[in-house]
Amino acid sequence: MKSGESQRSDGRYAYKYIDTFGETQFVYSWKLVPTDKVPAGKRPCLSLREKIKQIQKDLDDGIDTIGKKMTVCQLYEKYTRQRGNVRKGTQKSRQQLMKLLSEDKLGAASIDSVKLSDAKEWALRMQEKGVAYNTICNSKRSLKAIFYMAVQDDCLRKNPFDFQINEVINDDTVPKVPLTPTQENELLDFMQNDSVYAKYYDEVVILLETGLRISELCGLTPADLNFEKRFVNVDHQLLRSTEDGYYIEAPKTESGFRQVPMSAAAYEAFERVLKKRRDGKGIEVDGYKDFLFLNRDGLPKTAVNYDAMFKCLAKKYNKCHKEPLPDVMTPHTMRHTFCTRMANAGMNPKALQYIMGHANIVMTLNYYAHATFHSAQEEMERLQAKAKTTAEAKPEATAESAEETKAA
Repeated sequence: MKSGESQRSDGRYAYKYIDTFGETQFVYSWKLVPTDKVPAGKRPCLSLREKIKQIQKDLDDGIDTIGKKMTVCQLYEKYTRQRGNVRKGTQKSRQQLMKLLSEDKLGAASIDSVKLSDAKEWALRMQEKGVAYNTICNSKRSLKAIFYMAVQDDCLRKNPFDFQINEVINDDTVPKVPLTPTQENELLDFMQNDSVYAKYYDEVVILLETGLRISELCGLTPADLNFEKRFVNVDHQLLRSTEDGYYIEAPKTESGFRQVPMSAAAYEAFERVLKKRRDGKGIEVDGYKDFLFLNRDGLPKTAVNYDAMFKCLAKKYNKCHKEPLPDVMTPHTMRHTFCTRMANAGMNPKALQYIMGHANIVMTLNYYAHATFHSAQEEMERLQAKAKTTAEAKPEATAESAEETKAA
């Protein structure tokens, strides 16, 4: 026996050592060396000398030999506890991920046992389970963050979630596409003349003319409308959850605070909304009241109301139109359509970024990639016509300069 090694009365070998925190720890094995046999009825295991070798390497590298044995669920709980000041939406996402981990074998695994292949297998299992691609991407991003914390805390040497998700699973998300100009016009004509959806006409016009997020639209009150200077002040959003009911949140980033210009169509739509507006139940949410858009019960509308409306609207519209609406029709489709239309019209990207409330210009520039053949062709023709006009104007300018020089 070497220093620190001993054998217990039940035949197990033990090794006593001091961890990185100065605490006494023990490890056990039924085998002293790799060539020993495990007693009958006992599980296969590493020999004590192999375990000692791992421990010594961890101690030399400053690895926390106790911390590395916490489970993935415990690590995630530790991570979220240290970052508690988050929005309600983030809290809900965290609960969802904890549920996914608890129901999967990864959650109960010790973090030092999770390898790169295990992390990839987790992603595959999530997709096979029917979890949405974007949810897996967001969850993987969170898991990468918690394992990064474990590396920083000297519990691990490597981060098993440091890989590209698209190398493992395919993006099966149905693409979200904007309405074409024809679809946009026909949809509004349909709604205006439909007995059921005419009452939603102004709300859809406002979404198409401002690019507001649906939660921003739901939170609007008369105080947010400046008809004199023709803009909508955006500094809050109205949300609702099963647990908390209605609540107000500020925009996610500073870029979300903005003043969105009113087009002529938006201006007229807001005027009609105020004129037809009925009194609600006087509900006040975090200091805000007199919301513009109410449901049949006189309560403020939220995203779920509009999601259901757009789904039924698309179904009815498609029954009587040859060109169907996009497969994914939500309030965000209107925002997507607005941004794409402004991009194709040549709006300055920074101006469009401000109106959309994007924190990153890359998000805005992505909409410029939605150009179709027709929009690209129109842009080419416009530039060619401009170049031709410039070229034709140059000889005239040269002639005028010559006459001026001669006169002088």
